[in-house]
Amino acid sequence: MNQFSFPQQTAFYKGKVRDVYTIGNDLLVMVASNRISAFDVILPRPIPYKGQVLNQIAAYMLHATKDICPNWLLQVPAPNVSIGKKCEPFKIEMVVRGNLVGHAWRTYASGKRDLCGATMPDGLKENDFFPTPIITPSTKADAGHDEDISPKEIIEKGLCTAAEWEQLSNYALQLFARGKEIAAKQGLILADTKYEFGKLNGEIVLMDEVHTPDSSRYFYADGFEERQQTGERQKQLSKEFVREWLIANNFMGKEGQTVPEMNDEWVNTISQRYIELYEKVIGEPFVPQELSDDETMKRISAALQKLS
Repeated sequence: MNQFSFPQQTAFYKGKVRDVYTIGNDLLVMVASNRISAFDVILPRPIPYKGQVLNQIAAYMLHATKDICPNWLLQVPAPNVSIGKKCEPFKIEMVVRGNLVGHAWRTYASGKRDLCGATMPDGLKENDFFPTPIITPSTKADAGHDEDISPKEIIEKGLCTAAEWEQLSNYALQLFARGKEIAAKQGLILADTKYEFGKLNGEIVLMDEVHTPDSSRYFYADGFEERQQTGERQKQLSKEFVREWLIANNFMGKEGQTVPEMNDEWVNTISQRYIELYEKVIGEPFVPQELSDDETMKRISAALQKLS
């Protein structure tokens, strides 16, 4: 995908998986590419339809949660493009965890019971439910790895005020509860996810993507308890299988490590997994759409004209 150029464009930012165009002072055009990242590294090959999957799940979820919290989204002019309001972001990722999995499990297995100021009770197994969901925030790094941080440190560092933290936490827990509800209807468990917020005219606004496979981890509910009892691995829908493949091939984003080669079959497998996740989470068949750069540009320009 080529880089676009729009009238009134004031900035361009190429993220790990998204290209973000700032229009004037108040609009953002977010193009979800087919790039895939893991361990904060962009992998060498794009994944067909990944951008469309992420963008359409995010739009669906933003629409399904707008009664809880205002969000940035205004229009979806193309399958992999969203246009929304430009906010002043909080440099915090609000990570909400309902189950002991991933980074939380690795921390727990090392013997620690405190994660970002949240206490994890003794006696849990990997993937077990926490008694109530916990928030384990991290700092939003401009470059390199995001880092764990406690609410106390967030307020001390001036990343938000105590009152804002209270509001952000409330929103995050309510959004997670809604995400779990939506997932349950589809036979899934939302195990963990992350939210990003910003401020617009003094109001806290939900930004970025919500409840997508890149920002969340889902388990299949069917057979979950039995698998927990027998110690079997849980069936999950997330990007974790890509991370596991990288770890198995001795890559964790550390210095001196080389990204393993991705063959066509593996790229296709990842694409199919993303499509499966879309269909499971949304409950509708995925309709692949491939637009030329020209057509995408045309649609974005038309949408911007209407919004300006």
